[in-house]
Amino acid sequence: MDAGSVDGALPSERLTRRIFRDETLLVLGVSLGASGVSALISFVGSVTKPGGLKDQAATLNASAAPGRPWLDLAWQLFGIATALVPVALVAHFLLREGAGLRTLGFDRTKPWSDLGRGAAVAAVIGSTGIAFYLAVRALGFNLTVVPEALPDVWWKYPVLILSAIQNAVLEEVIVVGYLLRRLGQLGWSPGTALMATSVLRGSYHLYQGIGGFVGNLVMGVVFVWLYRRWGRVGPLVVAHTLLDVGAFVGYALLAGKVEWLPTA
Repeated sequence: MDAGSVDGALPSERLTRRIFRDETLLVLGVSLGASGVSALISFVGSVTKPGGLKDQAATLNASAAPGRPWLDLAWQLFGIATALVPVALVAHFLLREGAGLRTLGFDRTKPWSDLGRGAAVAAVIGSTGIAFYLAVRALGFNLTVVPEALPDVWWKYPVLILSAIQNAVLEEVIVVGYLLRRLGQLGWSPGTALMATSVLRGSYHLYQGIGGFVGNLVMGVVFVWLYRRWGRVGPLVVAHTLLDVGAFVGYALLAGKVEWLPTA
């Protein structure tokens, strides 16, 4: 599938470019666009704080109710569920134009292909990503990332896995599939759309530091290239899920037990 068919073309319906522009801004405003602004503010706070970036910590999955595990679980599940509402909104907008999430390749039509491709991508990016993070942190360009700080209760690992799935679905459906489609319908060139989506991906990781921004920008370029080649976000969701499961669960199992893994 070529870039044009993946990114989409303006349909011959009553839907106008202004409607597509406004809905895109609204989707980003309630999801990853807002996260990008939040991450920028957090980054400014970190770089203006006395001390180096690597001496500060960015915690991803923290307890929402310390000492109250059942309430904590309720908050964790609530956060995961509400974070996926923008994906439901995207599905609604696509259905309105006569398409659906299937047009982005987010369906169950090619499960084994998606799993195989996703696992291969995760293996390559995961190994290089860890090395890159350790290097930029050592150079002082990144905060110490703490992937999880949940209590040691029975639901810890299931919640971490659900959190990984939520991150993957939200980011790949919106930033790759939906945003590329809308930018194509708005007349953006493939190259400009690639850079816009990649910068967006980097922006909402700025809270981790410069390394988080650069690393995820590069990952965004790779993911857009793969999406245009395969015409499906399914493998990207699989890859992202595996990467986050590895980070969250791996940290929970290894933190404090191996010397090479930084902890807060």
